[in-house]
Amino acid sequence: AGCEKEPSSHMWIYILLGNLLRGIGETPITPLGISYIDDFAKEEDVPVYVACLHTIAMLGPMFGFLLGSLCAKLYVDIGFVDLGSITITPHDSRWVGAWWLGFLIGGVTSFLAAIPFCFLPKSLKKPEEANNDKASYDYSAVIMPCIVQNQLIYPFLSDFYTSLKKVLSNRMYFTFLCCSLLQFSSFIGFLTYKPKYMEQQYGQSTSKSNFLIGLTSLPPVGIGIFLGGLIMKKYKMSIIGATKFAFTMSFLAYTITLLHFFVGCENHVVAGMTVSYE
Repeated sequence: AGCEKEPSSHMWIYILLGNLLRGIGETPITPLGISYIDDFAKEEDVPVYVACLHTIAMLGPMFGFLLGSLCAKLYVDIGFVDLGSITITPHDSRWVGAWWLGFLIGGVTSFLAAIPFCFLPKSLKKPEEANNDKASYDYSAVIMPCIVQNQLIYPFLSDFYTSLKKVLSNRMYFTFLCCSLLQFSSFIGFLTYKPKYMEQQYGQSTSKSNFLIGLTSLPPVGIGIFLGGLIMKKYKMSIIGATKFAFTMSFLAYTITLLHFFVGCENHVVAGMTVSYE
């Protein structure tokens, strides 16, 4: 017990706050971006545009894994120590890669990518059919009195609760929500533990594991999303048709995923886990 030391660094707080701010900044892109497309694009073109949006979003993790593979090959204290004095290699279990370098590169890239958003117009010219189908509503008559009376928070919470109740009462939307929750849970778990699985089962380094995942796992997902958007546009699927299409593809995907149970190597000998201490 005397050899144990409590961590004295509080740098993890900065990482936590950084991820918090990053999440706040990235969250509006998906809901507002899709709404932006839905409002100012032709109805038959919306599936393709949304598919392009999600496809590009999948390229980010792919390049992230490739960048992580590169950073994992660099020593954690690169730029602060003489690399010639480092006697261990990335294959050594004591090796720690430059994990912090990815945060810096990603932060600068995100900042530069956000600049063009400042020049997007607040509104675009809607297609003629959109103007006929979607009637605009003037919210000023509702919002302005609330602002004058300093009662904006209560109406907002009341309207939010009513809208949330209506949305969750929709059986189709609630089913889609549960399905998405299960899909993303499995997908995130897959990406989280697959690198460690490849390291343990196939003896790969952290750098090579990230490289292989970024190169083989994510591009097919992006291509599939884009092809799904094209298929929906070509056959002009309704909500029911799109639901049946999504169910069929998901069922086939999870059926093929079962093949993972037959791929692997024998477990390593670990005292107390796979074999007894005796």
